[in-house]
Amino acid sequence: MPWLVQDDGRGVSFGLSCATVLGGNHEDVHPMRNSVLMQMGRTIGAAVVVGVVGGGILATRLAAQAAVGYEYRVLATSKTSTMEKELNDAAEQGFRFQAVMGGETAGGSEVVVVMARNAEMKARVAYKLLATSKTSTMEKEMQEAAGSGFEYRGQSVFKSAFGGEEVVCILERDSSAGAARSAYRLLAATKTSTLQKELETAGAAGYLLMGMTVGKTAMGGKELVAIMRRSEKP
Repeated sequence: MPWLVQDDGRGVSFGLSCATVLGGNHEDVHPMRNSVLMQMGRTIGAAVVVGVVGGGILATRLAAQAAVGYEYRVLATSKTSTMEKELNDAAEQGFRFQAVMGGETAGGSEVVVVMARNAEMKARVAYKLLATSKTSTMEKEMQEAAGSGFEYRGQSVFKSAFGGEEVVCILERDSSAGAARSAYRLLAATKTSTLQKELETAGAAGYLLMGMTVGKTAMGGKELVAIMRRSEKP
């Protein structure tokens, strides 16, 4: 049985010749076998073309994705009323909310918000910041804001300049999004066992946990504060 032997300098490779696979020598290959060989060549050529084109498309997409960078803006203040204004000023310039955290910084006790924008962010948004030391007040204000099209985005706890330690919640209204109605429920408990029970009850009613913080409120002292949301039918 004829074998092909090839030495490329890195080692010797062996393989059956095409003529052997198909039967006979190259000179004696039947016309039908020639047709098979031609078809094999076309198939291999097509596969190479598809691979090259597909690789080119993928490379183009990856390059375009890498070119879309993000620009960030950090907002920090000890006054919640100031923060709402800064959020909306940044939103008018194309920035959208990404994260919030309250605590001690080099500037004292502050609420810090990070916003971002890139060329693909086209939505027109507005923000509302709720801050209170009374959890019952927060739930009422959240529901009123939801009636105006605002939705939960984030929460934290910080010690403000005038209000003491407060629960802060940031809501966003996206004018490009479809009309949606939400119901909010705020849970506050000093014991994790109590929180477990209240979460189970709210979950059975269709509420999904959106966020949770631990802080000192005016009514309950150190409390676990959980905010839950349920989609309502229009």
